[in-house]
Amino acid sequence: MKITKRQKTWGELDIEKVYGLSEAVELLRGFASKKFDESLEIAVRLGIDITKADQNIRGMLSLPNGTGKKVRVAVFTNDKQDEAKKAGADIVGGDELIEKVAGGFIEFDRVISTPDMMPKLSKIARVLGPKGLMPNPKLGTVTNNVVEAIATAKAGQIEYRAEKKGIVHAGIGKMSFTTEKLVENAVALIDQLKKIKPSSSKGQYILGCSIATTQGPGVKVEVK
Repeated sequence: MKITKRQKTWGELDIEKVYGLSEAVELLRGFASKKFDESLEIAVRLGIDITKADQNIRGMLSLPNGTGKKVRVAVFTNDKQDEAKKAGADIVGGDELIEKVAGGFIEFDRVISTPDMMPKLSKIARVLGPKGLMPNPKLGTVTNNVVEAIATAKAGQIEYRAEKKGIVHAGIGKMSFTTEKLVENAVALIDQLKKIKPSSSKGQYILGCSIATTQGPGVKVEVK
């Protein structure tokens, strides 16, 4: 694989060093692309066993400074279509939207559904599920209050979930954000993970943390 000029500069990084959050963000700015606004991504490794139901961490979090991304919201409803449209949903529909998605249409980033539509959504669960788009009452994406759900999704809400080896990945903003705002977003997620630590998780809980830009290198960061 050919190494680009940008990648060659990564050798200047000390990959074993653990940086403070602000220091790490500033450091990564020097490796970020000048051609587009890269996202800053965080990976937190937790001391959990995701095969145990009570340690399968998942939830939603509204970042204090948003994500900087435009979120396309789809709402599945029959009775609240006008409300959803007025609230700013990008795609709204009922049975006809289900058929459209079953045919391969997935031009949205977040899905909200009213409770009455959930039995019907089983038809497209195999389409939405693998992409992490299936509405879930625990995440607030199955609700009759579609106005609030749409506003929350548009405001910079992220979904976090523990993947293999207990690692939580999430985008926490754009590199055009100030360092202070990116640090605030990172701390908000880390604090949230600490708050929901499973009581059955023993020993060290946060095993490590790193941040990286979309196409850039990653560095380890300190989590106090």
